[in-house]
Amino acid sequence: MYQNYKNVEFVKPSGLDLKDRLVSVNRVTKVTKGGRAFGFSAVVVVGDENGVVGHGLGKSKDVSESIAKAVEDAKKNLIRVPLNGHTIPHEQKGKFSGARVFLMPASLGTGVIAGGSVRAVVESVGISDVLSKSQGSSNPHNVVKATFDALLRLRSASTVAKQRGISLEKVFKG
Repeated sequence: MYQNYKNVEFVKPSGLDLKDRLVSVNRVTKVTKGGRAFGFSAVVVVGDENGVVGHGLGKSKDVSESIAKAVEDAKKNLIRVPLNGHTIPHEQKGKFSGARVFLMPASLGTGVIAGGSVRAVVESVGISDVLSKSQGSSNPHNVVKATFDALLRLRSASTVAKQRGISLEKVFKG
């Protein structure tokens, strides 16, 4: 799922205090000879509000069961996101299918300026100050994945310094 990213750090769910946020629930209908069969699909984001986040999709004939399945799926895909205190280290664009998300760091006290799907992901990560813009598709599943794309492309200052082969002290001293 995350093959195209260089610095993905996967996290085991054991020992973490994960909180789940429901992004969307869809009712789907299958028309058969005997009538209509209703089912539900749920998109859920889980996170510890300290840099760890994951998303999942669950499908079932019952709403609560589909949410439970989505939470279990989300716990299988936990990743660590580099944070710069209360915000993200730098601007980043994310894209998935027709959805595009732009994330921008914000100063302390700005709050989370984001739409529903992006807000659920960003708050689950633990980012308290960020500006965002969602463009293109408003499909919640694709917007969540586009937000994850942006978060997975983030790099901390220490990661960049290590990749360039220089020490962090040399960067800040000038």
